[in-house]
Amino acid sequence: MQLKMLAQFLVFFSFSLVIAQKEIKVEGTVVEDGTNIPLEYATITFKSKPDNKIVTGGITDSEGKFSVEVPTGTYTISVEYISYKTKTYTDKTISKDINLGTVSLAVDMESLGEVTIIAERTTVEIKLDKKIYNVGKDLTVRGGTVSDVLDNVPSVSVDVEGNVALRGNDDVRILINGKPSGLVGLNSTEALRQLPADAIERVEVITSPSARYDAEGTAGILNIILRRSKLEGMNGAITVNAGHPTQAGISGNINYRTGDVNFFNTTSYNYREIPGNSYTNTEYLTSNNSLIENRDFDRIRKGLTTNFGVEWYINDSASLTTSIQYRDSDNEQETTNILREFDTNNTLLNTTTRFDPEFEEDKTIQYSVNFDKQFNGDSNHKFTANFQYEDSSELEQSLINQDNVDVEDVTTDETQERIFLQADYVKPIGEVSQLELGYQGRFTTLDTDYAVAFNDGTGNFDLDEDLSNNLVYKEYVNAFYTQFGSKIKEKFSYLLGLRMEESRITVDQVTSGDFNKKNYLGFFPTINLAYELNEDENLTLGYNRRIRRPRSRFINPFPSRSSATNLFQGNPDIDPSYSNTIDLGYYNKFGKLSLNTSLYVTNSTDVFVFITEDTGETAIVGGTEVPVIRRTPINLASNDRYGFEFTLTYRPTRKWNMNGNFNLFRSKTEGFYEGTDFGAENTSWFIRFNNKYTLPGNVDWQTRMDYRGPSEDAQNKNKGIFSMNLAFSKDLFNDKASVALNVSDVFNSRKRITETTTPTFNSESEFQWRQRTFNLSFTYRFNQQPKRERSGDRGGDGNGGGDDFDFEG
Repeated sequence: MQLKMLAQFLVFFSFSLVIAQKEIKVEGTVVEDGTNIPLEYATITFKSKPDNKIVTGGITDSEGKFSVEVPTGTYTISVEYISYKTKTYTDKTISKDINLGTVSLAVDMESLGEVTIIAERTTVEIKLDKKIYNVGKDLTVRGGTVSDVLDNVPSVSVDVEGNVALRGNDDVRILINGKPSGLVGLNSTEALRQLPADAIERVEVITSPSARYDAEGTAGILNIILRRSKLEGMNGAITVNAGHPTQAGISGNINYRTGDVNFFNTTSYNYREIPGNSYTNTEYLTSNNSLIENRDFDRIRKGLTTNFGVEWYINDSASLTTSIQYRDSDNEQETTNILREFDTNNTLLNTTTRFDPEFEEDKTIQYSVNFDKQFNGDSNHKFTANFQYEDSSELEQSLINQDNVDVEDVTTDETQERIFLQADYVKPIGEVSQLELGYQGRFTTLDTDYAVAFNDGTGNFDLDEDLSNNLVYKEYVNAFYTQFGSKIKEKFSYLLGLRMEESRITVDQVTSGDFNKKNYLGFFPTINLAYELNEDENLTLGYNRRIRRPRSRFINPFPSRSSATNLFQGNPDIDPSYSNTIDLGYYNKFGKLSLNTSLYVTNSTDVFVFITEDTGETAIVGGTEVPVIRRTPINLASNDRYGFEFTLTYRPTRKWNMNGNFNLFRSKTEGFYEGTDFGAENTSWFIRFNNKYTLPGNVDWQTRMDYRGPSEDAQNKNKGIFSMNLAFSKDLFNDKASVALNVSDVFNSRKRITETTTPTFNSESEFQWRQRTFNLSFTYRFNQQPKRERSGDRGGDGNGGGDDFDFEG
């Protein structure tokens, strides 16, 4: 009897456990308040009442519907969508299947200093101090790199050497997730070509940075935000690509969230062969002889990049994120210079062949810890702290051969250590104001060991003490800042800030004994104003003072050795340049057409200018003594720069989207160097046009055309550059996958052609970094889908809006 009763009790207890753990289905539909447009990818989370922890969650489909299974219990249910007010159901007891019905989310127009423009998707946000472009769906960059993405963002351009410019100014500060990053590495240009485009979620273009941001970069800041999901469970995507000239790669991102912990990782490996070429014809006015130099580049880039992190939600108001970033790339470059010398009768005197095989190893590892604390559940009242440590190394080795004889052995060994600290406190004041206080510290040490050895004629190599040196560059920057912002009558917003930066720079040329030390203190005020004329129209006005510190390449006195007669050499005595910029912006949406435009004026002092000069030294070419030409940066007196830009977006139908960006700017430089007037006036422009159309069969076709107008300075005239990219994309397997084909530089016309005029020589040159490329990529997504367009816009015309700065694939 006792055994029977025990068995009955165990059966009853087991049945009770099953009942207690029964999964209940919660359903509903999420729409935009006022228009009833379904909101795809709205997030629904269930937080248990007893321990206040997230138990599960889900997302809405293309019709705004959701269905989530949860255990019985009492929950706080939150329905969220970016730039919309969160809907919360507190103390909701769930014991059986329920339908929450239609959940309407209102557009959040109360965020301080923010005007969010809603079209078919929230693809661009205009804030007091920046514009945010969601560029992840651009077809022309599928399987490409960050450099390819940036070259497609309005106001941004990337030249043939990979240098990034903002509104024609190349002094741009590039951040990853709001901070300096090891993913950018020692050489930002090269590192940006290693990071995959698929890793990017959005790019923030900050032409009028507030006091919160580093004062470095007279053109402004580009903040690259990497992808990271916070959905429950595991989700991610993987992309493989291959192309011609020979290139192949694989990249993937994955997120796994369980309870209060979120794991994330982005990893990529790529192999690229990048053939390029250059041509230079130099006429020496002193000897009447001329040199024609043809240079071919064959590059191989192999790179592994990974970013692994853990995000711990300590409680509702605090989180801690730790991450490790690692980048390892092995690069090879073979440069062949064929130098031919002609006399005044154009008779060939001699030919010299110089072969420079360079092997490069780059490694970067970065550790970071970020802490975020919100007070009383208010996301606007918070404290954040960041710590970041980075260790990088770069080793370049080449044995230069001239006319089948090994003549030079060149080694460059660089190590860099960077520490980044930041603490920020934001305090709301009343309903529409807030005060922010912060500190930022950046401490960089760059050690460059440069060795050049020449063949003594017997096969032995002797170290050249004049060219070889060890350079230790240190840059310590401490900054304190504060800013205050508010709104007046829901129409007028302002953000006023002041940043103080104290810089300590040392340039220690250990071998030669030269030592330079520079300390300077700077104050950088910022003013950002915005006036909302109506729901679809606003004005912005910004002022900021900024600094341009010379990059290590500008300071490094070690000359390049690929050419015996044309060198690039840094200048250790170069000083920072300061600038003051005023930016007036205007936005308006006219039905299917939107206009985003601005006028800007910049005055800079002690500007950097690259001059080309005769060094007074000579090199033996084919038995003839030839002058050596050097290109180096110097400080000139002043530069005034002003311009006008606009971006137009027009979407006549759901299948057709057009986007154009135009920038016209004028630059005037005044200054003398060693008695020579290097003043110059130049007017230039660039224009970019994107066209995307959905063909029958739901094949997306995108065309991008780009023209960079001619430019000139005191010594150089650059011709205009035209290029065009094509791309086609098709979604497969119920939108879980997509395949894309893109052709970069269709006409193989992306070349820099320059004429240089100096008192001692004239030259013509042509440079092409990368030839036309073809790339085929395949992407597969698991537990996620590509973001689809909403069925209409806020105006309810059903044909879409016009604020589409990215292109959906």
